[in-house]
Amino acid sequence: MEQRSNKLTVKGVVVSSKMDKTVVVRAERLVKHSVFHKFIKRYVKYKAHDEQNACQVGDKVLIVESRPLSREKRWRMLEILEKAK
Repeated sequence: MEQRSNKLTVKGVVVSSKMDKTVVVRAERLVKHSVFHKFIKRYVKYKAHDEQNACQVGDKVLIVESRPLSREKRWRMLEILEKAK
């Protein structure tokens, strides 16, 4: 997670693009286990606004937090980092 102009940005992979102008992005982070001191992958899914419907499943994207756009959408798709093959 990086910060750009006081707004949090997250990199993730698009897991669903079935909704109109909305994509579901799955972001991954590593958390250290308190007892075993091993790194564990944790995932969270964000709904992000995609104005041009440019994203497809499997794309790596950069999303940035924004004002509430709907009941669950609090993120906007900033750019596509890598297209799906």
